[in-house]
Amino acid sequence: MLREIVILARLTITMRNIYLLLFSSLTIFSTNAQYCTAVGPTSTIDSNVGSVQLTGVLGSINYVGCPGVLGLQDLTALGTTLNAGGSYVANIQFSTCGGNYSGAGEAWIDYDQNGTFDPSESIGTWSGIPPTPLSVFNFNVPAGAQNGLTRMRVTQQEQGILPLNPCATFSWGSVMDFSITIGNGIDCSGYVGDDTVDPIIVATLPYANTGDNSYCYSNQNLVYNSPDVYYQITPSPMMQSITVSLCGSSFDTFLSVVDAFGNIVAFNDDAAGCGTSSSLTFETAGLGLAYVIVEGWGNASGAYNISINSDFLGNEELIEQDFILFPNPATSNFSIKGIQGKVEIIDLSGKIVETIEKYNGESISILNLKNGFYTVQFEKNNLLHSKKLMIQ
Repeated sequence: MLREIVILARLTITMRNIYLLLFSSLTIFSTNAQYCTAVGPTSTIDSNVGSVQLTGVLGSINYVGCPGVLGLQDLTALGTTLNAGGSYVANIQFSTCGGNYSGAGEAWIDYDQNGTFDPSESIGTWSGIPPTPLSVFNFNVPAGAQNGLTRMRVTQQEQGILPLNPCATFSWGSVMDFSITIGNGIDCSGYVGDDTVDPIIVATLPYANTGDNSYCYSNQNLVYNSPDVYYQITPSPMMQSITVSLCGSSFDTFLSVVDAFGNIVAFNDDAAGCGTSSSLTFETAGLGLAYVIVEGWGNASGAYNISINSDFLGNEELIEQDFILFPNPATSNFSIKGIQGKVEIIDLSGKIVETIEKYNGESISILNLKNGFYTVQFEKNNLLHSKKLMIQ
């Protein structure tokens, strides 16, 4: 239960980002825009990366440091091309532009291009007191790295302790970014579903498919660090509810649903009878467009199975859909859409506390009623109908 409450709180904060994304027509999605940039040293003296050399299949990085630079040093004008599956050597001199003090250094390459430098993307570490020998980092580019432009980050932090935080701020040291182009990797140009701008459209139900979020998808939902995949559904007025299942997936999944404004509709971690896979059902009345978001628990990712099915309203339920109380909850008054005639308000004891003999769509005052739950009852076509009303 506590785990679910924490998830809900984090989801509520996070969905504001989706709202901004949906309604910012001038924003073009770019993973590079997600990199943490308010990082690095607040002083230009002492510890500093002295040099960085990396030769790829096309071009080389040859950087010489000093004097020091405050914050992030943007060196993305310098870059090289690395092939997925290839082996390379980065030579980095962790040094100083002043006094010699102990510290640590680390370098990362964002292979999956999700805008973060994950621990698994570290290509080497160093610790010591300058002057020290040149650090030689031998590393392999994963065969599953994504084609295209990404970044390498090199950090030296005086008094730092390994592993370093690539997004940290500190007093002395340096943080610098270089450009890396990945070739011979996975081509993600044809993939959709990375965000709400370009989701996978679910046009008809039932729907079933398989997917894999371990490549070509970035972390947009931000509830966890796992890459996520967005599916877009527009429920029909005939639908009562929609069920989404990830049962049988190969990793620990997390499933959530939000509306077009980023409001949380439903979420689930581990569904009963589904192992570590997720499954949920949400009501569609008045919902409109919705996004189903598939991701993993923590950093989990892999192949998944998704099925989406719907339940439809019966004739009586369709009739009830024609009647809408608004606002509900109400504070001072409310109205009823879809009826004319006699209206009765009944409290929890069954007592009729208000009667409107000839209601014609006007606003009904409830200022004389106490806070709580009531039943609003009315007739149409010789049938008695009722709706719940909350006064607060």
